[in-house]
Amino acid sequence: MGLALLCAHAAQAGTTFDTVKKRGFVQCGVTTDLPGFAYTDSKGVWQGIDVSTCRAIAATMFGDATKAKIVPLTTQARFTALQSGEVDVLTRNTTQTMTRDTTLGLIGTGVNYYDSQGLMVHTALGVKSAKELGGATVCVLPGTTTELNLADWFRGNGLEFKPVVLERFDEILRSFAAGRCDAITADKSMLAATRRNLGEADLVILPEPLSKEPLGPMVRQGDEQWFNTVRWTLNALLEAEEYGITQDNVDAQLKSGNPNIQRILGVTPGLGKNLGVDDRWAYNIVKQLGNYGEIYERTLGMQSALKLERGMNALYTHGGLMYGWPIR
Repeated sequence: MGLALLCAHAAQAGTTFDTVKKRGFVQCGVTTDLPGFAYTDSKGVWQGIDVSTCRAIAATMFGDATKAKIVPLTTQARFTALQSGEVDVLTRNTTQTMTRDTTLGLIGTGVNYYDSQGLMVHTALGVKSAKELGGATVCVLPGTTTELNLADWFRGNGLEFKPVVLERFDEILRSFAAGRCDAITADKSMLAATRRNLGEADLVILPEPLSKEPLGPMVRQGDEQWFNTVRWTLNALLEAEEYGITQDNVDAQLKSGNPNIQRILGVTPGLGKNLGVDDRWAYNIVKQLGNYGEIYERTLGMQSALKLERGMNALYTHGGLMYGWPIR
């Protein structure tokens, strides 16, 4: 059955772009509920940076960011859903790793959020460093890079620990509250969202990063046109921010004499054709959604409930890791 499934993947892999175009909307797999990344607001509308990434792809393909179907997926179901064609792209908070690029028939297209894994404890535990957690019990989700990173970090630091493996994050939180585990582990952005929801005064995220977590979209291997569509959508968001193209000024920027801005916004023709989309593809993204920085601020940053600093997710010109590839 596994071999047959892989053959089916190979058969359909190269047709994703045409399939999405014919269908008239893009199907994106996101997490089931994670503030800042993918969640439903009080009106039942999906919000978050991963949701905005999906809508940006729709804007590239159709000139309309609303032509996106959001499909919530659990950690266990996410890769199977992409492999089987249930979704066209994972814009879910998924770590890009060598194993995932080389064994699943999938491939990462770039990074929309740099994160690291951390540990969170109750202040009553009285620890200020993860290195004080020798012998501690730690609640963790199964089948994730999180579980592997946790074991690697403790082993690398010569410390023993007792994992408590639970299938759902809400189970982890209940166990943590009940004292079944001394600490919980997840990406630090997820821990920050959890701390906010549970009340910050009683909880502390320990300073040590347990891992590197470059999060970003994944697609099926073997479809370079679709891969390029997703990859260059991410780059357009970053390039727009670097060149000061915003949702408010994008129309005025059409008159810019800067050749880089002219290429990004399609004033200089031809680059859209290379992707198989309209030359105004990046203009459509920024006009409807804003640039990367604008999306970050309203989903994760100072305009959001989480109020996370840009940190590693600032542009490289501001000390971060975000570096848009040239649209030329």
